[in-house]
Formats: sequence, structure tokens, C-alpha cells
Amino acid sequence: MFDAQCDLAALVYTEGQDPDEILREFAWDLNANGYRAVGIVQLGRYCPDASLPATLVPTGEQLQLFQDRNAYSTGCRLDVGQLTGVGERIARILDEGADILIVNRFGRQEREGKGLAHLVAHALGADIPVVIAVPTHHFSDWITFAGGMTVKLHCDRESLDAWWRLVSARNASLRRSDRATVCEIFK
Repeated sequence: MFDAQCDLAALVYTEGQDPDEILREFAWDLNANGYRAVGIVQLGRYCPDASLPATLVPTGEQLQLFQDRNAYSTGCRLDVGQLTGVGERIARILDEGADILIVNRFGRQEREGKGLAHLVAHALGADIPVVIAVPTHHFSDWITFAGGMTVKLHCDRESLDAWWRLVSARNASLRRSDRATVCEIFK
């Protein structure tokens, strides 16, 4: 069911874990080391003041994905229009070239086939690896969404880095063989 070299990885987290920090640092390190990480990462897990921001990768632009609510409202409500617009921007950035797509959550919108779900197919169709944070209690939904073709990663940087080393090395060797001349092949 799981392929350790699959280009689709779920960073599976429990209630007490913070996938956002792991994904932010991972994206930052990749971009600092010459890779092109593209996507979106939340800047926290909770929105008590209804202003949970996210960061667009690689630009670092901060985005508000939640609707402004009145002073008497509690919690937060996703602004689906804003999320759709962000998804379109990310798709355009992917089309300019990327080494990996990072998606902040497999949330309700994605479970329903909306939100940023289309970006996963878009990236994989362009042979761009994808990592997405998936809460433990929705992992079975993720398996259904991914058709079982996924890597299940622990919510830690070591697991994410190990997966990336395998996938990026394999993809680099495939790219090199795609450009090989006839002479290079027969050497």
C-alpha cells in the first residue's frame, strides 16, 4: 500500500504536534539550498482571534485565509474564495517550475475534493513531488483520496528529510537520463 519512494507524502500529525513549523523550516531550507519549493504553509494551528495567517512559498507573502467575523463571533471560518485564489496563484507558480509542492493541510475542503486538492493532481501530473500535512483522524480519508499511493511520514523533520533525499535523488537521476545522448547511454 505504501511506497517509500512515492512522490506523494503525508506528514501525519496528532493533536499535540505542529506540522506547520516543520513544513515552514523544510520549505525555507530547500529554497535556501537551491531547490524551488512552492506551496502554502500555515503560521499556526489555531485561530482564536480569527486571523490565522499562512505563508505563500516561495515568496514569503503572508495571506489571510479566514473571513473577518464580528466581535461576537468565536473561532474562524475559512474564506473559500480566498483559498481558491491562492490555489490559482500556486498553480501558476508551479507552471513556472518547482521541485516540490507543499500543502499546509488535508482539511475539510480537500476531503471534499475542493480547496487545494486540485494542486496535488496538478503537481503529480507534472512529476513534482508533494508533501501535505494530514491529521491522524483523517488519514483514512487521505488514503482514499490518494488511492493508496502515498508515503506516511511521522510528523518530524527527520522523516521528511529522509523521504525528500530518496525522492529528489531518484527524480534527479531520471532527469539526467531524460537528457542523455545516445553516446552517453552506451558508455
